[in-house]
Amino acid sequence: MVHLNDKITQFFNNRWLVFVAAMWIQSCAGVGYVFGSISPAIKRSLNYNQQQVSRLGVAKDLGDSVGFLAGTLCEILPMWAALLVGAAQNFLGYGVVWLVVTGRAPALPLWAMCVVIFVGTNGETYFNTAALVSCVQNFPKSRGPVVGILKGFAGLSGAILSQIYVLIHSPDSASLIFMVAVGPAMVVISLMFIVRPVGGHRQIRSSDGKSSSVIYCFAQEPEDDVHEALLTEEQKEVPAKAGHDANEIIFSEVEDEKPRGVDLLPATERQKRIAQLQAKLCQAAAEGAVRVKSRRGPHRGEDFTLMQALIKADFWLIFFSLLLGSGSGLTVIDNLGQMSQSFGYDNTHIFVSLISIWNFLGRVGGGYFSEIIVRDYAYPRHLAMAVAQFIMAFGHFFMAMGWPGELYVGTLVIGLGYGAHWAIVPAAASELFGLKKFGALYNFLTLANPAGTLVFSSLLASRIYDSEAVKQAQNLPINLDEPPRCYGVVCFSLTSFIMSGLCILAVILSMTLVYRTKVVYANLYRKSRT
Repeated sequence: MVHLNDKITQFFNNRWLVFVAAMWIQSCAGVGYVFGSISPAIKRSLNYNQQQVSRLGVAKDLGDSVGFLAGTLCEILPMWAALLVGAAQNFLGYGVVWLVVTGRAPALPLWAMCVVIFVGTNGETYFNTAALVSCVQNFPKSRGPVVGILKGFAGLSGAILSQIYVLIHSPDSASLIFMVAVGPAMVVISLMFIVRPVGGHRQIRSSDGKSSSVIYCFAQEPEDDVHEALLTEEQKEVPAKAGHDANEIIFSEVEDEKPRGVDLLPATERQKRIAQLQAKLCQAAAEGAVRVKSRRGPHRGEDFTLMQALIKADFWLIFFSLLLGSGSGLTVIDNLGQMSQSFGYDNTHIFVSLISIWNFLGRVGGGYFSEIIVRDYAYPRHLAMAVAQFIMAFGHFFMAMGWPGELYVGTLVIGLGYGAHWAIVPAAASELFGLKKFGALYNFLTLANPAGTLVFSSLLASRIYDSEAVKQAQNLPINLDEPPRCYGVVCFSLTSFIMSGLCILAVILSMTLVYRTKVVYANLYRKSRT
């Protein structure tokens, strides 16, 4: 019986079980991505114009991104409690939206609708934060693939919910809102006791690289187990006796004490020398022979607090590059219902599902290929983001020109590029600014999404759409039951042209960050190349 209990405990504390449960939670954590499917129902039932719909979209994006409370609660409360709060918010917010849209509750003013959509979508931040913080800590040496897979399932959730709705064949389009309110809450409550940090750094195996590649369906050789073999049993015990973890020795201290010429040694010998030096520094610090130097702040690659990160130029380069690239992609996602209608397509669910699928593949692919860049070439991860942003610039330009198949090509290219951002940025932020306050850092960076849609969607796209709709209404019979609608490429062409140019600016910012952090990544991931 004792042996069986040990097996059950070991299974329950396995980091791969946590990872699988986190994937299930993330598969319903992207309810904001179905806004393009539910916005036509909201617009029609409440008689909104496009600017009012865009304000709801900005409120939705704010709810999806303002996760400071989620980050704080994930630090001070058990993960299950934070997930329960998120599930309650999701059910309450979208439940009220469903009641209003179906006429079961009285119509609310626009500001109140913005509040309930904010509350409902804000539940996602608890799902995302709990899943990412738990799994990044459980898989510290596979951050890129782990983040890519988890964020990929969040992007795919839009397609999952939309296709479940299509299978139901419900004539009531508002029933999708009911699914958004109830479905995620049920899944999260059933799994909330599993997703948590389980000391995954103690479960690292030499086969981890092969295991993650199986999930990616790519061929990859398993990582060499040389790192575990470098430390003798005596060296492994020193940090435990001294009360320190070898990985907590400040990176710059090791760099200062490193003998000349050690970087020119073969990889195995170099890692052995550095591991021995780390063990000696731990022992010396415990005995008082040396003291870790106090500095005004940490160096890149060490643990930052949010306030320390906010005074760094690299952090703001990440933020504004994300704002331009991700913000322009989310503008397309939020306006996809009206875009498909303006191009003459009746079924908006097709394009919502397509862009969600490409979003998923972009996240998985972005995590995988950015990991190749850092692991095999010791080059900054943001190089992959610059490539994704350049691809997005082409997608916006293609849609602006109104070439044949504009929405099919546009959703493909923009979905891939947008998704890649959310695999690359969290991993890069954890590498440059550490894992200790990762929840706060990540949730601040996500504010780039609503900041981008506030400018691109609410102030730009919606105003141009309504202006063109008014012009077209002057030559068409006026239907007083609904606000004017815009038809044709002209509805979003100027917006797409502008966003294409802003994506090129994002490429410049990303390449600037690549130039500034080359040395940091070389130190973190340097390998011998023969």
